Amino acid sequence: MAKKDINSMYFDELAKDIEELKLPKFRTKQIFSRLHGKLCFDFHEMTELPEALREKLSEEYEIKFARLENRQISKLDGTEKFLFAMEDDSLVESVLMKYKHGNSVCISSQVGCRMGCKFCASTLDGLTRNLTASEMLSQIYAIQKLTGERVSNIVVMGTGEPMDNYDNLIRFIKLISDENGLNISKRNITVSTCGIVPGIRAFAEEKLPVTLALSLHSVTDEKRRTLMPIANKYSIAELMDAVDYYFKVTGRRITFEYSLVRDVNDTDEDAQGLIRLAGRVKAHVNLIPINPIKEREYRETAGPRVLAFKNKLEKSGINVTIRREMGRDIDGACGQLRKRTMDENKQRRGQGD
Repeated sequence: MAKKDINSMYFDELAKDIEELKLPKFRTKQIFSRLHGKLCFDFHEMTELPEALREKLSEEYEIKFARLENRQISKLDGTEKFLFAMEDDSLVESVLMKYKHGNSVCISSQVGCRMGCKFCASTLDGLTRNLTASEMLSQIYAIQKLTGERVSNIVVMGTGEPMDNYDNLIRFIKLISDENGLNISKRNITVSTCGIVPGIRAFAEEKLPVTLALSLHSVTDEKRRTLMPIANKYSIAELMDAVDYYFKVTGRRITFEYSLVRDVNDTDEDAQGLIRLAGRVKAHVNLIPINPIKEREYRETAGPRVLAFKNKLEKSGINVTIRREMGRDIDGACGQLRKRTMDENKQRRGQGD
């Protein structure tokens, strides 16, 4: 019989198992806090538990953890990129960014991605599989253990489309914010989506006080389809209806992620269209000068043009920022996480390096 993935279990699910094992109720909190608070990766390290119980747990449950394969540190800003291997040797990347307000980790939600956005390196080789909630958690747990520093902010914006792994995403958010674990505030969690309309509507119903970021990147269906294949399935009108619904249900302001591509979506006409859409739902706009990848011909908008675009939005009352790109020299910036790094690492391991 397959072992249960204990780190993907909610507190009350574990409590039910503990009850069925005829153990005292306090064992639930003891075990849960060791797994999610003390970040224990081995039942035998839980020395406060009776040896017989540790053996029982080892027999019936598994603790999935991220195994470090490679670690890079940016010489520009100290951003760190981690390459982690999961139990089946699937590889994912995570990025640690250090700010004055605390440490932020950008995690992956899938191994690969099937969304096919044209300016993103993460999707070049398609989707391999979804990550479990425990595998998403393990990226944060491993980084905290490796650095000895607390993570205070989480961005689900690495490799993968979170809404394409919806159930595991919701479970991850509830586990990482559980008061018996790391207890990271939901308000310090951002979830990014390329625009899966049913996912946005379902996410609204969860009423989680997280920040939802929509990768918009164009204000017309024609342009958006050239940049993002998901636009062939959901029009901007359908997308905005979902955003309207999200704002109505949650009352939370959404963020529009807008990657500026030179001579593609950075014109005056584009700015006016973005003003119209953002103003409709009081959205915050995050401008992202695109990070070039060698497989695509897209180029970033020049700095002065980015500022001019930003000024147009601000003059119309739109709250806007320009994303500070971090970890660019280690391919850790927006759109740069890529399966190539993982394939190279696999090849090195195969050669015994």
